[in-house]
Amino acid sequence: MRATCRDDKMYLVRNLPQTAAQGALTASAAGGTASEIPAAPDVPERLGRLGRLLAIDERLLVAAARFQGPVRTRIARLLTRVGDASSWTWTVLAFLVAGGPLRPLGVRVGAAALLATGLSQLLKRGLNRPRPTRAIEGFEALADNPDAFSFPSGHTAAAFAVAVALAGAPFGLGPATIALAIGIGASRVYLGAHYPLDVAAGAALGTAAGGLARLLVSALGS
Repeated sequence: MRATCRDDKMYLVRNLPQTAAQGALTASAAGGTASEIPAAPDVPERLGRLGRLLAIDERLLVAAARFQGPVRTRIARLLTRVGDASSWTWTVLAFLVAGGPLRPLGVRVGAAALLATGLSQLLKRGLNRPRPTRAIEGFEALADNPDAFSFPSGHTAAAFAVAVALAGAPFGLGPATIALAIGIGASRVYLGAHYPLDVAAGAALGTAAGGLARLLVSALGS
């Protein structure tokens, strides 16, 4: 673990040597090519609480890479694409065009996704936690990163916000979107785009944003 300071902010970065003696793992990505996975680091006893938490977070991320395989990678990439902003935009437009009981749901989903995305982007740029590919030496993600910031997960935040917005909706949309949100969050860790802590924070933020969106839409509609 080394501490670096930039723009008056402190960053904790762990270097993971990629030597066979330290247990580097090999996993297959979607294309069938082998990629080296750095060994999970030990957690130093004398780190502060934040340092220990970040070290454990890194170990969980590296451990998740052991489960990578071609079929699982394709599923994870599909889940991540479903959680893109463009997917929620098309969902909102479809609900609005359909009209009837789906129209107010479209307004609620749009408000929830916007709130979650805006809040997550503010936190990302304020906290400046680097992506795993930038912080862990030798680590490679299986998905393109939309930005350089890791905490919290924007995909997860938007997905959970939509799930809360659709809670109690007809056609079983509530349980379906909750299951989808969990899958999207898991895909972000599996693909190496986010740490588990990023996803947990994104889920909490999205839940709060979804609840706030419901209150705002209800207040404005009454």
